[in-house]
Amino acid sequence: MDQTTPILLVPGLASSARIYAPVIPPLWRFGPVMVANHIRDDNMAAIARRVLSEAPPRFALAGHSMGGYIALEIMRQAGERVIKLALINTQARPDTPEATARRRGLMERARRGELRAIREESFPELVHPSRRDDAEILKLVHAQDEDVGVEGYLRQQAAIIARVDSRPTLSAISCPTLVLTGDTDNTIPNALSKEMAEGIAGARLVILERCGHLPQAEQPEATVRALTEWLGTEVV
Repeated sequence: MDQTTPILLVPGLASSARIYAPVIPPLWRFGPVMVANHIRDDNMAAIARRVLSEAPPRFALAGHSMGGYIALEIMRQAGERVIKLALINTQARPDTPEATARRRGLMERARRGELRAIREESFPELVHPSRRDDAEILKLVHAQDEDVGVEGYLRQQAAIIARVDSRPTLSAISCPTLVLTGDTDNTIPNALSKEMAEGIAGARLVILERCGHLPQAEQPEATVRALTEWLGTEVV
């Protein structure tokens, strides 16, 4: 009997399939792996609907950062299709007015052709302090910028700004859930991951050491361990 589980991975803001490249090979033995395209719509509901239309009937779902916002919307729209859920360096809260104002400023800069500069400036806050001079991870970030493009980035930011508060629906999640974060995530502080884990019955919280907002690139081996343990969890 085929016991494999299709796995759907959702990247974050200005991120593409490349972010998951370090972890996909070990996950592949659990089942076919698919990376969602999340740059074609400008609101979370539409992004989730499109991802669901292209996904297998049932699957394990992992979302990183913005991908976590999308994953939580997928749970609202079709939670019965999700066998297992992993929320990676993300949060359940909506945007604050301050965050929205900052995003709108970034969107204006991106329209002026400054997307690469934006990402360059934000890089020190994306990673653990020990990796602020990591040329390979910075190269990965810029490659993803090109994958997503300015228009995709603008659509993503619009969707993030308008996202709903997912905290009230956390208690409805009943599948095996992993909440993964870094000990030095300056983009989405791990206190918000702890809040999600506390809101989901039976969720397992994993905080990676010496890790910022990009665990797949910063701590690939530890990230793989957490994800393979999650995929190996028995579904009751």
